[in-house]
Amino acid sequence: MVKPWQRGRGPLAFICMAVVGLCLLSYWLPQPRAAAPYSRIVLMADAHLPVRTEVVQDVAKQLRVKAAKEKALQDINAWEDVAQVAVLGDITAERGTVEEYAYAVRYFDALKKTLFPMVGNHDYMYADTLSEKGKRLRADARERQEKLERFKAAFHLPEVYYSKQEAGYLLLFLSPDSLDGKYLTELSPRQLAWAQQQLEAKPQLPTIVFFHAPLAGTLAPYNKEANTPNFIAQPEAALAELIQRYPQIFLWVSGHTHTPATNASFAAPVNVYAGQVTNIHNADMDRETIWTNSLYLYPDRVVVKTFDHKRGAWLEQLERTIYPMQISER
Repeated sequence: MVKPWQRGRGPLAFICMAVVGLCLLSYWLPQPRAAAPYSRIVLMADAHLPVRTEVVQDVAKQLRVKAAKEKALQDINAWEDVAQVAVLGDITAERGTVEEYAYAVRYFDALKKTLFPMVGNHDYMYADTLSEKGKRLRADARERQEKLERFKAAFHLPEVYYSKQEAGYLLLFLSPDSLDGKYLTELSPRQLAWAQQQLEAKPQLPTIVFFHAPLAGTLAPYNKEANTPNFIAQPEAALAELIQRYPQIFLWVSGHTHTPATNASFAAPVNVYAGQVTNIHNADMDRETIWTNSLYLYPDRVVVKTFDHKRGAWLEQLERTIYPMQISER
């Protein structure tokens, strides 16, 4: 018989005490992070690695710009909820030389996230050698092809365009690849046909297109280059037809114009193309103040947020929510 002062010392009591102890221990131990209700993609545009010396000529400033690029990469690595990083072209500084590509590879080797790189005009459109006056020259078809192959080899890609399904969305990563086109950011007919096949095969998926240049008319004419043929996605007419034919396209993500987050049309009603597609513009990284956008892909919406890497702060006034067209509405 167990006396009153002996109660709680039997096997059952020890089990109870062990359970209580485990509960207390689990309270103090770090808890596993709950899965985020979104998939987050960080956008990097116009990295121009290591730095555009033809623009940033002061050596001290070049060092500050390089340091800002390293800081941005460290910030992105520290964000635990980031699934992937899309790099929107102009990865290399000026002409896509072997040395520039080697630096870019070393830079992105430090990235701890999944990388989705795209070609920009500086990655393939210019000859390695400069003119007698030290100016960039357009590459011929042979050299453009060599640089596209250089890009694929650097980032271990079978092709310079590809697709992915993520969080219920179709993501199309496109690259300018025209070997004889006269515009800086022009897709080849072969790539346009491939994009159409992707859209035709998955009409039920809201689609986001990532490309170096923006759609026509999605910026205010704040400088002499905005909305001009070399600073929009080409071929303009073919892309307009593609977008009209496939209303599942609701977001277009671009760089190329170097539009800073301080510009009034960085996030504005003018960004909506043909009443259907919102163009998300991204600033270049060849500066001391770097901003990156993040796409938060929720099942029913995409939230866009802008981060100032110099201040270490979110720009709440630039946050936007974009809803894809519902399948039933088509």
